[in-house]
Amino acid sequence: MTAHDLLADRFEGHRPRLKAVAYRMLGSLTEAEDAVQEAWLRLARSDSGDIANLGAWLTTVVSRVCLDLLRARKALREEPLEARLPDPVVGRAEAADPAAGPEQEALLADSVGLALLVVLESLSPAERLAFVLHDLFGLPFEQIAPIVERTPATAKKLASRARQRVRGAAPAPDPDLAGQRRVVEAFLAAAREGDFDALLAVLDPDVVLRADGGLLTGGMRVVRGAAEVAGQAAAFRRSIGVVARPALVNGLAGLVNTVEGRLYSVMSFTVSDGRIAAIDILADPDRLAALDLTSFGL
Repeated sequence: MTAHDLLADRFEGHRPRLKAVAYRMLGSLTEAEDAVQEAWLRLARSDSGDIANLGAWLTTVVSRVCLDLLRARKALREEPLEARLPDPVVGRAEAADPAAGPEQEALLADSVGLALLVVLESLSPAERLAFVLHDLFGLPFEQIAPIVERTPATAKKLASRARQRVRGAAPAPDPDLAGQRRVVEAFLAAAREGDFDALLAVLDPDVVLRADGGLLTGGMRVVRGAAEVAGQAAAFRRSIGVVARPALVNGLAGLVNTVEGRLYSVMSFTVSDGRIAAIDILADPDRLAALDLTSFGL
């Protein structure tokens, strides 16, 4: 085995975590993969013998690539992710999905819900990087500071500012996945029956529903408040023959919905304090077609 092959093997061992970092930074699976590939190209061109800690080096490179991409989005005024849902990471509802590879397992493990990813998109690139690397991956501010070209004290302030905004806008999901599932099942039962009062009982008063249907709906529609969301849910379930299958969406209780055997939408639920605080629905046909749902037979 050549030195290049050995280096490639070492890189592959870090790939799942690198993609997890990039995905949380960017909210896009395609861009996350591109960032990881760029890290490999830079590694292949470098003198790897001078790299004392390969994992830290690669994390730094991926983070800088992501930071450049985030800054480019702002500079070019590209469509922000709050105008569309981030890419969902979907797995089987069972604890272990035999079809999941190491990258998908890394993305789902201790994952970030779609509701939080939407909030992260509202942060400045430097705030997002500091928050993701420190709060989600435990990197010290001494390592984060050079990436954002700030002092460790300033990097700490960036993460703190981001944390305050996240706490105010993204509800913390209940840690019990089985409990989440029971609440979602109660929601489904009430929606199927068109039981408005039962829907209100499982919805947080300030629940937010985001539905991204792409060209079908002209982008993302946002509905706020329990009464409005309950009305939408009851009408939705009565109007079309949807078959809902339990799923794990970004580490939270979710659904893969089909109509006549065809993928119709993916839903993620943020259950907080025993009630549904956020519902995120991806129904954009083009983006659904890009998802790997082979474990669901789709």
